Amino acid sequence: MTTPIQPPPQHGPRIGRKLIVEVVDARNLLPRDGQGSSSPYVVADFDGQRKRTSSRYKELNPVWNETLEFIVSDPDNMEFEELEIEVYNDKKFGNGSGRKNHFLGRVKLYGTQFSRRGDEGLVYYTLEKKSVFSWIRGEIGLKIYYYDEMMEEEGSPPPQPEQEQPQQQVPEHERTKSPAVVVVEEGRVFEVPGQPTEHYVPEVPHSPRVMVVEESPPPVVHVAQDQPMPDTAGPPPPVSEILPPEARRMQSGRIPGGERVRFLKRPNGDYSPKAISKKPTNADSERVHPYELVEPMQYLFVRIVKARGLAPNESPYVKIRRSSGPLLRSKPAQYRPNFEPNDSPEWNQVFALEHKADTANKTLEISVWDSPNEQFLGGVCFDLSDVPVRDPPDSPLAPQWYRLEGGAVEQNSDRVSGDIQLSVWIGTQADEAFPEAWSSDVPDVAYTRSKVYQSPKLWYLRVNIIEAQDLNIPPNLPPLTAPEIRIKVQLGFQSQRTRRGCMNNHSLSIHWNEDLLFVAGEPLEEDPMILIVEDRTTKEAVILGHIVIPLTSIEQRIDERHVASKWFTLEGFGGGGPYSARVHLRLCLEGGYHVLDEAAHLCSDFRATAKQLWKPAIGILELGILGARGLIPMKPRPGAKGSTDAYCVAKYGKKWVRTRTITDSFDPRWNEQYTWQVYDPCTVLTIGVFDNWRMFVDGSEDKPDSRIGKVRIRVSTLESNKVYTSSYPLLVLSRSGLKKIGEIELAVRFACPSLLPDTCALYGQPLFPRMHYLRPLGLAQQEALRGAATKMVAQWLSKAEPPLGHEVVRYMLDADSHTWSMRKSKANWCRIVAVLAWAIGLAKWLDDIRRWRIPVTTVLVHILYLVLVWYPDLIVPTGFLYVVLIGIWYYRFRPRIPAGMDTRLSQAETVDPNELDEEFDTMPSSRPPDIIRVRYDRLRMLAARVQTVLGNFAAQGERLQALVSWRDPRATKLFIAVCMGITVIMYVVPPKMVAVALGFYYLRHPMFRDPMPSASLNFFRRLPSLSDRLM
Repeated sequence: MTTPIQPPPQHGPRIGRKLIVEVVDARNLLPRDGQGSSSPYVVADFDGQRKRTSSRYKELNPVWNETLEFIVSDPDNMEFEELEIEVYNDKKFGNGSGRKNHFLGRVKLYGTQFSRRGDEGLVYYTLEKKSVFSWIRGEIGLKIYYYDEMMEEEGSPPPQPEQEQPQQQVPEHERTKSPAVVVVEEGRVFEVPGQPTEHYVPEVPHSPRVMVVEESPPPVVHVAQDQPMPDTAGPPPPVSEILPPEARRMQSGRIPGGERVRFLKRPNGDYSPKAISKKPTNADSERVHPYELVEPMQYLFVRIVKARGLAPNESPYVKIRRSSGPLLRSKPAQYRPNFEPNDSPEWNQVFALEHKADTANKTLEISVWDSPNEQFLGGVCFDLSDVPVRDPPDSPLAPQWYRLEGGAVEQNSDRVSGDIQLSVWIGTQADEAFPEAWSSDVPDVAYTRSKVYQSPKLWYLRVNIIEAQDLNIPPNLPPLTAPEIRIKVQLGFQSQRTRRGCMNNHSLSIHWNEDLLFVAGEPLEEDPMILIVEDRTTKEAVILGHIVIPLTSIEQRIDERHVASKWFTLEGFGGGGPYSARVHLRLCLEGGYHVLDEAAHLCSDFRATAKQLWKPAIGILELGILGARGLIPMKPRPGAKGSTDAYCVAKYGKKWVRTRTITDSFDPRWNEQYTWQVYDPCTVLTIGVFDNWRMFVDGSEDKPDSRIGKVRIRVSTLESNKVYTSSYPLLVLSRSGLKKIGEIELAVRFACPSLLPDTCALYGQPLFPRMHYLRPLGLAQQEALRGAATKMVAQWLSKAEPPLGHEVVRYMLDADSHTWSMRKSKANWCRIVAVLAWAIGLAKWLDDIRRWRIPVTTVLVHILYLVLVWYPDLIVPTGFLYVVLIGIWYYRFRPRIPAGMDTRLSQAETVDPNELDEEFDTMPSSRPPDIIRVRYDRLRMLAARVQTVLGNFAAQGERLQALVSWRDPRATKLFIAVCMGITVIMYVVPPKMVAVALGFYYLRHPMFRDPMPSASLNFFRRLPSLSDRLM
């Protein structure tokens, strides 16, 4: 029995919000009825409300066009709510053998993806699996939007008296009027329209005030459904007989007066990567696509070469139009110097238009126009069914002359004359004309083409400042005051100063012998090194001289050999005479280091700067960027839902690749394939997706591109010669929290012999070049040099066309990975705990053994211990055998696809908003003083805990030292006496007997064990430490 729940009485209008889900259709569903088809229906769950559509009989591409309406209980927190769409096969329409409705797929959407009414659009979502073993395919088309309205609430009607009557005695006017029947199906409660039924739900006594813990409110849900089949129609049983306890609790809803505790749901569903299957290729086609990792995309290529014999004109151009598609316009014509002007214009331009296989009744129109007055000069029309298909092995199609013809509505036939030379063919993205082809009329066409970039060649510049002589130091110094002479070295935007020099009274020279390191980029002729000698004895620095040294004059070295020092004459004082000041320097460009522009644990290349130190490549890394799905709008658009102009950037080693920008698409398909040479498998490939803003702004305005997400793939986790086709979530962590913006589909292959001797030998070689170990760099120095290298790479790539912005380069190189973050600190602590989990588990297992919780296991451990003690030669091989068995056992659980970003490991799902605000704060902080004070106090509390832990570690070590240091004479005497007794026993008793006795004593039964701490532990805890001497 259920209780009709009445909400508390409220009066007056209020603003309510409703969510509308229009279920339009679905495509390519999986047949699950056992007869090669399915009878699908859709169930939508939002905020505890479940509604369903009608069933479509035996239809794998069903069309519903049904609207489901939900009430948003808390509009302010709607972005935290989750809408789950599930598709099932209706078992009633099957062959009768099915016992449940088979799952056909689901889609999870987040509240931030909902649009306001008027901005909605039809979006097709790929159906996802419920579990790893599910077999799902197809997609579903949905329109989702919400709107606000004024709602009038009235007081609740008075409760009816509680009574319990038989069903057959219910009067006619008290029978259920609405044609509804409550159906319980697989643990879900629905109220489905059907034939008029007669049933009565009695009330239960009033429940006391309780607290209800729930994720969402409501009770029974009204959904629409087709009329039942004749063989299943009939009066339903009473509700009290059909509802299980779980369903009755689900139906009862919120108890009046009870408090509701809301949980923050996990945003955007599953964040783990998923394997995807490639689309089947056409078996009838005998063409082999050269890019096997991506899907071939057909394009209609039009090459406009030149024209001749045109009517008089000023600036002709060409228009290209298909019967269905956008209009493209060529660039202005050019003329040869020896030909008559306006008679033989040339364009030499190639256009690439997306082409589909269905070309019936489609035409291609190519026309020539005069730009000043838009005068028609003639045109040519092609039937697309007659256009030839060209494969990359074939030679380019030769252009031909075509006679220009006038249109049917053209009145001035004298204006149409001449010929145009062009060629038209159908190809794929593998065509050599595709990279430079025009595909759209965007403001900057360079962004619509894929590009490859190369990072600049970077060197470490080592400046060893030895000494300076004959400096013009002011003589009017106070008594007993030594001058403070420092040397400042500048290289581009980098600047460093030496420490205070030491003066030699005998030779009046100043010594430093200090090394300064800089990052220098090729070409070396651009930025010279400037050395300035400063006197900083007074408040205002006085320049004593300077030197400008071009980098091309500095010696290069690739090993630790000695470099000769040189004397350089200072400019600015002394006039260049025989007594002018000079400075002693040792300069060299270090080619034996690898200049880090990425974090060491995320590095994609470990080769030294000098090519002489490079080893041969061990394999080829192939990346196929298929496309992205489910992107959210990144740009506002008046009167529309918004737009996203996405492009993808991949970086490995010195090579950067950038795909073409797909304009105004939430599901862009790039299908571009790239390759890199791999010199070390223990490297990382980085792929990022961005929204293009620069192609829509003026050259004077610099608007950064927006981040959409990033994926990292470690090459060593890829099996040799295996193609991984996977879908990775695109996640962005911002001040507002973690947000999923879509998914990217990638295909990766590492072509390399798996057991090649060179490949296996790499795992035993140093990670960095030799100079990193002969003359290592400090951590602080590495971070400073890495920041300079990142800035230089960003400046270099920003000069390309189209440019890679600074924000893109910094995001791809993780330039801010060294900044403080409470979230990262927690993540690192959890990583340490996970690493030590095996030791903790082993300790718990030993504790269970010694406490005899599993007697059989304890007895077996006794026997194994006896065997190992009696045959100690078996200990080492048994340990290695155990490791081999563990490795074989875990082979079953090896990762099937390369891992992406782990939100749980990154502590991104449960991060506090204040911690995120601190993580994204600037340096120095831009927050008010009170917030900074709170953060400082929290950091002090955390530091106090760390301080206590470090003190405890130090105390344990000091107690160990106190055993023989005689700080506690009695304890030391006892310890020495016990050690003497152990020595005598070990000389007399065989070691095996001692080991057996100690092992059996440790594993003794709990009935022989004292619950209090052992004497040895008590003795150790009583030893003195130095903590009592701290002030």
